[in-house]
Amino acid sequence: MQPPKVFESEYRFCLILWKYEPINSTRLAQICREELGWSRTTTYTVIRRLSDRGVVRNENAIVTSLVSKEEIQVAQMEEMLEKTFEGSLPAFVAAFARRQKLSDDEVEEILRIIGE
Repeated sequence: MQPPKVFESEYRFCLILWKYEPINSTRLAQICREELGWSRTTTYTVIRRLSDRGVVRNENAIVTSLVSKEEIQVAQMEEMLEKTFEGSLPAFVAAFARRQKLSDDEVEEILRIIGE
């Protein structure tokens, strides 16, 4: 099952949540003000929206994630791969490799991953 869509600002929120969870919603709003410049109401709105979509749970003012960081990252990567590279992983890797200077260790790691 595909995880729910998480937009850019929601992802930044999730990065904070994953770091501190489980966390009281008041404390989470304070951290979001410090790190994202959000008002308390903005944080509560994002919590509600993500809760409605099944990404987080807010129970007794304690917020926890229902979807892992890895699940969201994979879903976002798959979406980008489909939209930008017509679903072609080789086209993505070729474009990435042309734009980034890869170290020998990085090349070895990529080859190891492909081999698995």
